[in-house]
Amino acid sequence: MFDMRPVGYVVGLLVAVLGLAMIVPMLVDLAQGRGHAIVFLQTMLITTLGGSMIALACANGVKSGLTIQQTFLLTTSIWILLPVFGALPFMLGAPASSFTDAVFEAMSGLTTTGATVLTGLDDMPKGLLIWRGILQWLGGIGIIVVAMVFLPELKVGGMQIFKSEAFDTFGKILPRAGQIATQISVIYVWLTLACVLSYLALGMNTFDATVHALTTISTGGFSNYDASFGAFSGRMEYVASIFMILAALPFARYVQLVNGNMTALHRDPQVKGFVATIAVLVAIIFVALQHVFPQHWEQSFREALFNITSIISGTGYASVDYMQWGSFAVAMFFFIGLIGGCAGSTACSIKIFRYQILFASVRTQLRRIRSPHGIFTPRYAGRPIAADVLTSVMSFFMFFVVTLGLVAVALSMTGLDFVTSISGAGAALANIGPGLGDIIGPAGNFSTLNDTAKWILTAAMLIGRLELMAVYVLLTVKFWRA
Repeated sequence: MFDMRPVGYVVGLLVAVLGLAMIVPMLVDLAQGRGHAIVFLQTMLITTLGGSMIALACANGVKSGLTIQQTFLLTTSIWILLPVFGALPFMLGAPASSFTDAVFEAMSGLTTTGATVLTGLDDMPKGLLIWRGILQWLGGIGIIVVAMVFLPELKVGGMQIFKSEAFDTFGKILPRAGQIATQISVIYVWLTLACVLSYLALGMNTFDATVHALTTISTGGFSNYDASFGAFSGRMEYVASIFMILAALPFARYVQLVNGNMTALHRDPQVKGFVATIAVLVAIIFVALQHVFPQHWEQSFREALFNITSIISGTGYASVDYMQWGSFAVAMFFFIGLIGGCAGSTACSIKIFRYQILFASVRTQLRRIRSPHGIFTPRYAGRPIAADVLTSVMSFFMFFVVTLGLVAVALSMTGLDFVTSISGAGAALANIGPGLGDIIGPAGNFSTLNDTAKWILTAAMLIGRLELMAVYVLLTVKFWRA
């Protein structure tokens, strides 16, 4: 049995930080004067003191580094305990919010999924609304650090291909991961501020601009309104689309960019593949919309761009009910959500690079079939793909499909129809947000689902956000015996 104290120490500190973040919604509620500030004061004390006590109790076990088992356990423990403490304001402050609903909402926030069980958002206390935005913003920066520091080291889902790329290639400029994490945080903050100012310039009020900037840059998708981004229209959608795309690009490239490598972004095959995919999908949906809504080409293009960017990046905003666009568009949206953005970004789902590695492997296999005596090697970014990366990526695809099927079957056993079950499984596992159908589609939410279905989806959000294997390895006997 390995030492749990280093894991408890780090988790305790993060829980305490989460508690301190509750000061912001407390001050917002004080300014609004609706009497909910006491809720955040209570939850802040519980969370801060609870986290501090955990950290103090484990402080004597802190060492210079973590073992591989401790690192796996840490990555999962963070995304289990933080939502539990983050759920406290919803339990005590949201009207008719049960423990199940509160944990679902907090897990959806910190994993930047964007699925919600709350209704009446238009009249909800502003403290709770900004708390939802803060959860997603913290989850967004958190998953970038996990994707760049932990997952490459753990060789999860092919992420090891970015290990040297993220750290070694910076040479003497940024020799340590800590420095990279610091620069990523600065870039993350500046992108958020730029998004706030852009929304303000187009007419959003300060509160809406702040919350929507937090949930745009984190590609989370929580909005202050039941109509989601449909409460806004026109140029706002173009601005949101731009920032969703920027947030879905690899942040390691931004670090290289600010350190003088001006070609970092456009040379990355992920970036080129992601942008090209959006362009093709927007063109397809635009043509389809022109058949449904002729004579409105600008609106058709804008709605196609916004909603495709929102779903492929995993943000989950909806500006219209695209269930009304016809069966072809609805089917497209389901598969678009399973694509995802770039690795090392706030985006979620399968990720572009895995498809690129998959296609490279398929092309190589086809060439071997045509020329049995030839020697062919799959390549990514001009370099040969290591065997362990190929194995890891193929394993990820297999685990993703199997998990998607199991979650969909489990949901159907709770009484949900096929469309709700399969789209809900995809929306949770890929951290997209809205599903399909009348219940959890873009015009609905997850509030009417029973508690069993909500817990299944909560677990799926956690598994999907941590790239599946980082969670599944904890379920093996050998892991705990190591």
